[in-house]
Amino acid sequence: MNYGYIKVASAIPSVKVGDCHYNLQEIEQTIVRAEGQGVEVIVFPELSITGYTCQDLFRQQILLDVTEQTVVMLLDFTRQLDIISIVGVPVQVGSILLNCAAVIQKGELLAIIPKTYLPNYNEFYEKRWFASSQDLHPTDIIYAGSRVHVTPQPTIFHTYMGATFGIELCEDVWAPEPPSTKLTLSGADIIFNLSASDELIGKHAYLCQLLSQQSARTMSGYVYSSSGFGESTQDVVYGGNALIYENGVCLAESERFSFQPQMVVSQIDYEKLRAERRNNTTFVNAQRTGYSNSDIRHVECHSVSTERDFVLMREVSPTPFIPKTADMKSSCEEIFNIQVAGLAKRLVHTNCKRVVIGISGGLDSTLALLVCVKTFDKLNLPRKGILGVTMPGFGTTDRTYTNAMNLMNSLGVMVREINIRKACMQHFEDIGHDVSVHDVTYENSQARERTQILMDLSNQIGGLVIGTGDLSELALGWATYNGDHMSMYGVNVSVPKTLIRYLVQYVAESPSQLGVTVGDNDVRSRATLKDIINTPISPELIPADAEGNISQKTEDLVGPYVLHDFFLYYFLRCGFRPAKILMLAKHVFAPADAEYHFDDETIEKWLSTFLRRFFSQQFKRSCLPDGPKVGSVSLSPRGDWRMASDANSTLWLNDIK
Repeated sequence: MNYGYIKVASAIPSVKVGDCHYNLQEIEQTIVRAEGQGVEVIVFPELSITGYTCQDLFRQQILLDVTEQTVVMLLDFTRQLDIISIVGVPVQVGSILLNCAAVIQKGELLAIIPKTYLPNYNEFYEKRWFASSQDLHPTDIIYAGSRVHVTPQPTIFHTYMGATFGIELCEDVWAPEPPSTKLTLSGADIIFNLSASDELIGKHAYLCQLLSQQSARTMSGYVYSSSGFGESTQDVVYGGNALIYENGVCLAESERFSFQPQMVVSQIDYEKLRAERRNNTTFVNAQRTGYSNSDIRHVECHSVSTERDFVLMREVSPTPFIPKTADMKSSCEEIFNIQVAGLAKRLVHTNCKRVVIGISGGLDSTLALLVCVKTFDKLNLPRKGILGVTMPGFGTTDRTYTNAMNLMNSLGVMVREINIRKACMQHFEDIGHDVSVHDVTYENSQARERTQILMDLSNQIGGLVIGTGDLSELALGWATYNGDHMSMYGVNVSVPKTLIRYLVQYVAESPSQLGVTVGDNDVRSRATLKDIINTPISPELIPADAEGNISQKTEDLVGPYVLHDFFLYYFLRCGFRPAKILMLAKHVFAPADAEYHFDDETIEKWLSTFLRRFFSQQFKRSCLPDGPKVGSVSLSPRGDWRMASDANSTLWLNDIK
């Protein structure tokens, strides 16, 4: 099983202009190295057999003849190899010469793909030697001992393991409508580009943007190989660029201006790309402008003879919801601004200048309070319009109570304390519940009592109840139905627990940068936030232990949030099957030196828990209050996720076994 990954390589071999045999040896050495690493497809630079800078030597018959002989030798060399090799060659077709990609596997010339757009401006003058594929009439030729159909017809290759790819050459991707656009709209998962792009100031950055955007726009993998050291420097310099992109993200890149041969290798997740395309109606609609099936030539690649154990070589983050960017300040500000903008619009629309929020001394209510403060500041409303309510119950500890009070006081909001013990005791008496039985009735009664208080206070002061529940809790259904599950606007509804912890930590370390002033005594305020971060996550619905510490720890009951957020991301964002999620989780968490370490048995246990709870708790998500979408994943029934509340989880659970 390859889990929907294909291992690809982009190579920059050493080259001597016009020395086909030397270039062949360098290419063969690289192919052997790639085959040894399990690479399935490798691409070399444009005209890599001859060198790109042969100029008028391309008019010499001896060079064209020796090039063809060299391809014969390469075919023979690859006869016992599974790898698909894409090399650049000049090919004569009748009275024209084409700049081509030769696709080779197991001693067979699978296809010859001619270049479409020939640069003939500034330092480029390819039209002096080559014709475009647009000048080609489809025809059969004998090349390197093989009968090959050479055509301008778009070609999609199908690998034995199920990936599909297309090819374009250098300038093709710089065209207003690159061939890769229609190739991907017609089903190609990956594009391989053979290039010879010279180096100019600022050109490399533009190139990277171009490839990133093209792979993102077409939701494809893009593997680019451009000429390097050894090409003629008569008028220009070739720095060598080997780049691998996946949907806009650079997976691997070579060192520029290296004097040594290079090869970069990565795995492209074509299964994920296909899921992205299926979910994107714009891409689906755009497929109408792709090639019709009758216009496309399909080439089946050979089966592979070697069964290899799958080894994931890509870097996988244990916290996929946390933004990976050099400027974390801007990422945190953006998240806060989305939450603030959502709440601000709701307040303005309802002409409401008061909000009510329950403050527990935990992470979720802390972030929600910070969002409220930032919103009121931005709307020029007094912070006293924020009513923070702490509601001690049977499980409230001194630690969380103190943190809740300190936080509210330092932020300058209105503070109110309402102890719920007496009301809950009366309720237990009314319904005939034994207070010594700490079951779900005992717990949920407290959560609903708190929600009732907040709702009634909102009526009393004319304010909105702000929900504090987060995305991770919604995924697991870790919320009391019509208790903390309910609010008038939930600012954290699409923020997962791992990200909430990160955001609160960011404020604790740099509050002024977010424009959230945390009071005159910054040292004390930061200490409060940091203690909240380090407090075990708990609903505090069960009495504390003998030492007054939290006895009910959420992660002991439902599992570590770092695992659940990981599962949620790949389940919801990527649509991966549980077996693939399990493989990724073991890759990330199982190593002894992992940042977050869990053994295989623990990972499997909590993945099963995640799936069971996710399916069984959909009814809570079906009636969520409004709240802003912050990242790429949301569980709102009006946004990203629509699911039957009585869907069965058996299929997904069986996939783990």
